[in-house]
Order: sequence, then structure tokens, then C-alpha cells
Amino acid sequence: MESSDRLTSLLQRFRVNTSLFHAGPLCGVTTFAARPGRGFLHILRRGEVAVTHREPGGAVKRIELDRPTLIFYPRPLEHAFHNAPADGSDFACASLDVEGGATHPLLLTLPPVLIVPLDAVKGLEPLLQFLFDEVDNVRCGQRLIADRLFEVVLIHLLRWILDHVGELGIPSGILTGLADPRLAPALVALHDAPEADWTLDSMAREARMSRSAFAAHFREVIGSSPGQYLTHWRLTIAQERLRAGAAVSTVAAELGYANASSFSRVFSQHLGTAPRNWLAAPPQSPIPA
Repeated sequence: MESSDRLTSLLQRFRVNTSLFHAGPLCGVTTFAARPGRGFLHILRRGEVAVTHREPGGAVKRIELDRPTLIFYPRPLEHAFHNAPADGSDFACASLDVEGGATHPLLLTLPPVLIVPLDAVKGLEPLLQFLFDEVDNVRCGQRLIADRLFEVVLIHLLRWILDHVGELGIPSGILTGLADPRLAPALVALHDAPEADWTLDSMAREARMSRSAFAAHFREVIGSSPGQYLTHWRLTIAQERLRAGAAVSTVAAELGYANASSFSRVFSQHLGTAPRNWLAAPPQSPIPA
């Protein structure tokens, strides 16, 4: 389903910067530390590698790879590559940094790691060849071009994920909604114009569904009501705008609230404190959907 652009508004509002930091073989054990707001996108170009990380319960998960593969850690999670022989394996690795250090609303809903064979992502081969040409040859602007190409690889990968949400077992949320052909137009409209005076009727019209059918299908696919989702989306944007230095009154107006007081009341209800107090406190986890 490509009748509407499901990614642009998300990626424009919540930028992810990619940065190449390694190209070539890796030997022994290489550990990639977890840092707030940072993920990793590794490309195993050839050879073999064992990848490990700890699961939420503390158990170590080990993944053996022996074919060209994308290894995507969308969120901070320490992981390691083991016994990658210098004469057999080759990697291109980039870090992913979310502006402001916050958790990206798309990346938040993904599994801790995604392992995707390179040949599974349609259209990726010529892009990777271009990337590898830059990685392998030292030329003017090489690092800048490689960084930008990794961003394009990430977008291609996110496109692929949207088309394979079911088989990847993605939990209910923004991705399952964007993958649903009936809900996606309404979600794109909400993402593009969170400040609009949205009602259940106007959202249902975007989906070309009846009011009751839309509400029921929305909750089934996304796991929350349309109104709850809209509030969550607005507050997700609000947190990023506040971190960027925008005034509370400015953020309130941008998100369609009548005034700063009404915005602050909703903010406090969901995050437990007023916007100014929240901003002064240490970084917190994203609000629940």
C-alpha cells in the first residue's frame, strides 16, 4: 500500500542522523555500548559473525549469521560481535542518533533487534553498491556521502518493515496502524496536522469508514482509541519541541490547544507534572501509548 506517504512527516519531525564509524573487518569480540538516543545499523557485507545481546530477562541471545545481512538495533542496547575473522568478514557500521536524545516514535515500537538478509529488501542492492563504493575509496566528501547513504538505507529498511509488520510480529501501535490500508490515511493526516480540530467523525472520514467501524477497528489494530492516540501524538511532539527550547504557549498553539493552560493540564495528566517542571527534571521515558 503506497497511496499515501506514511513516513515523511514522522522522519521530518523526529530526525534520525546516521554516521558511519567503521568499514572493514572486525576481529575477536567487538562491543557496541548503549547510549541514550542511539541505535546501530550494521551491514555484514560478507563472511560470518555471531551477534549477542541481553534480553529483558537477562538471558543472552546469540544470533549466528553467514550471509550478507542488515543488523538493526533501533534503540540503545549493548551488543557484541564475536569471532569475526579478519580474512573472511567485512562490515559497514553506522550509529543512529535521534535529535534531542529522545526515543523516536517509530523506533520505539520495533523489536530490540531486526535481522534482515540484504536480498530481502527490494531495491537495496544498487544503493548498497553506491554506499560500498564510497566506503571502499577515500575521496573528497566520502564520510558525508556515506552518512547520507546510510540514512537512505534506513528509510528503505523502514519501508520494508511497514510492508512486513505481520510477519515481524510488530506489537500494536503506530507501525501496525500505518501498515493497515484503512487506518493509514487517517494516521498520516493526524501526523501531518496534529493541530487540527480533530473529531472522531473527521478521522473516520479520512479512513472512509463509518464512525463506529473506525473506532472499533482503530482500537483493534493500534490498541488505543483514536482520541488517546491523538493526545499521545501531540504530547510526543510537545516533548521534542520543549526540549528544543520552544515556549509552552508556542507549543500549545502549534498543537491546537486553546491556550497554554489547557495544554499544561493535558500534559500534567499524562506525564504527572507541568511542562516546565518536566523540562527541568532529568530525561524520562516516553509516555505510554
